[in-house]
Amino acid sequence: MYNTCIIKKGISNLRRSMPMFVFLLFIIQGFAQERPTVSTEIDTTYIKIGEQVHWTVTVDIDTTSTVIFPEGQTFSPLETVEAFATDTTRKKDRLTLQKIYALTQFDSGAYKLPSQRIEINGMGFMTDSMLINVATIPVDTLNQKMYDIKPLINVEKSNIEFWKYILIGILVLLVFGALFYWLVLRKKPLTEEEKVALLPPYDRALLELKRLENSKYLIQDEYKQYYSELTSIVRSYLEEDAHVSALESTTGQLIEKLELLKDAGELKLDDDTIKQFQQILQTADLVKFAKNKPSTLVAEQDRKLVEQIVVKTHDALPEPTEDELLEQAEYQEELERKAKKKKIMVAIVSVVAIILIGTTIAGVKYGFGYLKDSVFGHPTKELLEGEWVRSNYGFPPVQLETPQVLVRQEVKLPPEAKAAIADIQAFGYTSPIGLFSLGTTSITLNQQDAEPDFEKTIEQILSNFEGQGAKNIITKQEEFSTISGVKGVKVYGSGEFLIPNSKELIDGKYTVLLFGGKGFQQYVILTWLEDDTYAQEIVDRILASVEVKTES
Repeated sequence: MYNTCIIKKGISNLRRSMPMFVFLLFIIQGFAQERPTVSTEIDTTYIKIGEQVHWTVTVDIDTTSTVIFPEGQTFSPLETVEAFATDTTRKKDRLTLQKIYALTQFDSGAYKLPSQRIEINGMGFMTDSMLINVATIPVDTLNQKMYDIKPLINVEKSNIEFWKYILIGILVLLVFGALFYWLVLRKKPLTEEEKVALLPPYDRALLELKRLENSKYLIQDEYKQYYSELTSIVRSYLEEDAHVSALESTTGQLIEKLELLKDAGELKLDDDTIKQFQQILQTADLVKFAKNKPSTLVAEQDRKLVEQIVVKTHDALPEPTEDELLEQAEYQEELERKAKKKKIMVAIVSVVAIILIGTTIAGVKYGFGYLKDSVFGHPTKELLEGEWVRSNYGFPPVQLETPQVLVRQEVKLPPEAKAAIADIQAFGYTSPIGLFSLGTTSITLNQQDAEPDFEKTIEQILSNFEGQGAKNIITKQEEFSTISGVKGVKVYGSGEFLIPNSKELIDGKYTVLLFGGKGFQQYVILTWLEDDTYAQEIVDRILASVEVKTES
């Protein structure tokens, strides 16, 4: 009986604690379901030089997780060709992310695809490393004939740069010639204003009065503008055709001059016409200066009276003599010659002014040296402003950004160096004009635990400079750090360097960056003209981009 009670009590306690037990079981199962999984695969482990392998990483997570895949050149010594977009598949409350990377290598050998870090919710999951074999393309030496290397051939210096500048100059002259013809020499159709200006004074006055009749001044209550044009038309006509200084005369002065001409018999106008003209001028003065506003009927009547005055004045003028007509023709021709000459001078002055102003503004803003180099060209300026390339060179790799792709250099090791050096890979670029050159070298030592001897390397580099004709070399040394924090040695200075294919020495600068670790060494060498500001900008940009892998 006692045992039965104990059993019943235990069962009762177990029932009370059952919900908590089930809850804990669900939590454990939930954690088991939420744990992310990472898997990788590769389509092949054997490629030829330049072919690609596709490395795929698959991550299974819940919908609330955050995943960060590898970015950049983290697959060294393999190079990343392309990182494809992440493919996402959803199934209930789970996500499957798949990321594919296209990788390649341009040197034969066996390369280890290093373990990659996949970050999920701040935790790192490391993938397995893999071995990729890169094979060279076999050359059939039996069926294909082998030939000796052809001897060097002296080639005459190319004049393509000279002809390029000649062509640019011709094009500039053609452009200015076309502009000069279009703006000055071309016979342009006359505008309406020019056509009116060429009419005789009488015809022009009648035409302008007709335009005034069709204007909207009176409709818009612009009486001042209406009377100003009305009096201006008749005053201009009198000055040009009757040779009366009317434009600068007051109403009283103008009427007095007309009466004097009438009395002298030079202008056959009756007293009523002069009196009507005086009334119109007085009305115009009241409108312009006293803000008087006559009726529309009066304003229209005044215009008709002015038209009659112009006609009567024209009829009252004596017929011009033959000499006067000839003088008028010569005068018109002289006016046309002066106008054409003025246009030519204005065009020339405008073109010269535009060139000078544009040159001055550009020179002040960018510098006259930069402007000259932009017009006539400069080899290192073209390099600086061209399309730059970022790539890895050698192994252990040296990564840097350059204006031109570096070309692999053949390096023959002397017998005494083969005992210490297992492999050497060198890449470089040399400008065909000037002193600018850039090179990178990666050295693998036979003894994997051997430390690099920077002092010996620096001594050898300076010795090579002297062997190439350099003199008065000044050397400075300091510590150098890449953006990622890799520390190295920077050796820099100046000296007199020999121009290639010449015996002339020029002032130049150089910089050498040295990095290394157990079993390997890397260095970068730059040389450039001392007064070449564009080359200095190139060097600064290259030095800021240098990154190295410190694993051999």
